[in-house]
Amino acid sequence: MLVKWIRCSVVDRRGFERGQRKWAGLLGEPGFRGQGGGWSRGRQGVAHVFTFWESRAFYDSFMARSHDRLAAGQSGTYKDLRAKLFDHRFDVKTGFEPRFTDVDVVRVAHCRVREPRVEHFAMMQEKVWNPAMAGSPGMVRGLFGEAPGHEFLVLSMWLSAAEHGKYRAERVERLALRAQTEADVAALAGDIVELEPSWTV
Repeated sequence: MLVKWIRCSVVDRRGFERGQRKWAGLLGEPGFRGQGGGWSRGRQGVAHVFTFWESRAFYDSFMARSHDRLAAGQSGTYKDLRAKLFDHRFDVKTGFEPRFTDVDVVRVAHCRVREPRVEHFAMMQEKVWNPAMAGSPGMVRGLFGEAPGHEFLVLSMWLSAAEHGKYRAERVERLALRAQTEADVAALAGDIVELEPSWTV
């Protein structure tokens, strides 16, 4: 599965949201698996959208055919758009599905990992972080994705921001020490995204 993560600063909120609803047109696209997104809790006016495709071939075909027509509805409503593609490497918890209807927030972590530490980082994700997140009552599902250039995406879906906050307060520092995260990660950026139900496709 291919994951596309889009982040942008919105300058016309009403126009952007109106345009976002037009992405419902993705439903008939071959290989399309699901889309959802919402507003950053920490950064005013920053929107995140996550789109899932069965494969790169289906995604490329969509980009060549229908993308520009759907995107036209949001022209001029945002700036500083950044989009990145990740290949699904493994699930966090089990049975990841690109569904957004049963969760309120998504936590996104984007890591650039030092080259010699890539395999260690992935192993720690599987052996240390995954079991801890999976054991957290408010965490519903998630995935670990990889992009060229030693970049990784950890996407986790939570019942609420409060549940994610409990996990953070109780576990994160201790887990980071155990996983030697500081030695692995050259740069880390993250955000908590409050999902907008009307953006879900």
